[in-house]
Amino acid sequence: MSFLKTSTSFTRFRITDPVPSTLWAEVTERLRRNSFKDIDDLPEERSFGWTSFEDMLDTTFAVTPVEKGQYLAFTLRLDTRRVPPAVIKKHLAVALRKEEAQSREMGKKFVSRERKKELKEQVLLRLKMRFLPIPAEFQVIWNTADSMLYFASTQQKMLDLFEELFVRTFELHIVPLSPYELAAFRLKDSLRLDTLEPTQFA
Repeated sequence: MSFLKTSTSFTRFRITDPVPSTLWAEVTERLRRNSFKDIDDLPEERSFGWTSFEDMLDTTFAVTPVEKGQYLAFTLRLDTRRVPPAVIKKHLAVALRKEEAQSREMGKKFVSRERKKELKEQVLLRLKMRFLPIPAEFQVIWNTADSMLYFASTQQKMLDLFEELFVRTFELHIVPLSPYELAAFRLKDSLRLDTLEPTQFA
């Protein structure tokens, strides 16, 4: 998802650790160390990492800088390779029939469980190389003035992935902000928030 569109869904995070002043000079290098790695020519099922905010192919951040005034902007790219179950089922059936025919020619009555498992792994590997991974982008905006992060997704799996990669990259812990937590943060006093009475409009 993109913040550059006319509308988008996003989740707000707050950094809970003190941010060391030395971190700002290391941001680009830390992003590069955890940048996205292409799997088009590999049988991997997924790959994820940081890319440029403006260009998902720029993993070195050489073309467009991360710094945008008081903000840092970059993207979490996730490539996922999906082989449809029906395709796996068909090709596995073809491989098993061929294996059974060869076994009968050799005087064997059945294909062993271990061989079936091996055949399935071979079929999956072969099919993975025939299906290109599907790329997805999830942009990140970091307000360095108040330690707020804006992540362009509300999917729980993506939120978990983002949190894991952010902590690994910057060694800073983050928490998603619910409306209550955001109000408590803005008021700087959660006890005061708990004592507020709802307004009756009717």
